Amino acid sequence: MAPVASVPPGAEPPGLGALDIRSAYNLPPHAGKGQTVAIVVAHDYPTAEHDMAVYRRQFNLPPCTSASGCFRKINQRGGSLPPPSVDPGWAAEAAIDTQMVTAACPACNILLVEADDNSNLLAAVDQARTKGAKFISMSWGRDEDPSQRPLDRIHFDHPGIAFVAASGDAGFPNLIWPAASPFTTAAGGTQLEHTGAAEPYGGHEPDRDGWQETAWPDAGSGCSRTQPKPPFQHDPDCPNRTVADVSAVAENVAIYTTTPNPAGETGWLRAFGTSVATPIIASAYAMAGDPRPHDRPNSYPYRHRKALHDIIQGSTGSCTGSYLCTAVPGYDGPTGNGTPNGVRAFRP
Repeated sequence: MAPVASVPPGAEPPGLGALDIRSAYNLPPHAGKGQTVAIVVAHDYPTAEHDMAVYRRQFNLPPCTSASGCFRKINQRGGSLPPPSVDPGWAAEAAIDTQMVTAACPACNILLVEADDNSNLLAAVDQARTKGAKFISMSWGRDEDPSQRPLDRIHFDHPGIAFVAASGDAGFPNLIWPAASPFTTAAGGTQLEHTGAAEPYGGHEPDRDGWQETAWPDAGSGCSRTQPKPPFQHDPDCPNRTVADVSAVAENVAIYTTTPNPAGETGWLRAFGTSVATPIIASAYAMAGDPRPHDRPNSYPYRHRKALHDIIQGSTGSCTGSYLCTAVPGYDGPTGNGTPNGVRAFRP
């Protein structure tokens, strides 16, 4: 679909907007004040604050500016100068991340941490933690391999911090790290549609005030080859770490950017991928309040499964009906324990 440079007064941009996300997930309207969600990306997104301001005005959300302290952008060393070089793909990623936090948690502060390049993302994660962030969104990853296990201990084995990572966009059985880490919350993806009326949904639960949700076909899911199973996971067919833990919408959301994406597009665009879901889940943690200092926050959705929307339709690949690639009642690989229904599932 062609980008939309502007929309007429009163018209909606293409795709799901901020109010749609808050309605579908029953997110509390004023929660998260004083909390900071850190977003880790590579390269610079030079128009981040401007584009977020346009997004917030479009959906009647309060301003979030660097002048007020609500928004801050730093490099991997913790300063603002020099900024990294601009990369169109990463700028588009940062637009998704900042605007999905804006949509889910308008009261949250946003810290955008920009690594110099792809090889320095973990340094940026460490910088976010050094700055005191308890909620860190990572909409990126690489193929898993055994060499990552020592890195887990260095960068993610930090109780009291909610590290949230995208499960990837290659379906079953393709897993990426750090979503596969036993210390992160792996965010899977869904398709979210507004049906306009409450109707029976999949024979299991009623449609949520007009919303219908199924597993997104491309969400990464399955059984890790290299990572150990965390103690709170008890699914039967995977002896190692299973992905995902929870999920949120992963397609057809509206974003706004004036930094051209890889196709040279600017304006209002539709975004896709578990990159969309990841900052929404990080925001849900922030709205739920600080994790307890010695807790593993990725265990919280397993303690409070009934506080999530159980997604029971859709598949991410072929696995003869197994829960590892098929959405089923209860836990499954594509959507984990489900999608937010308020923020109770993200509290101790």
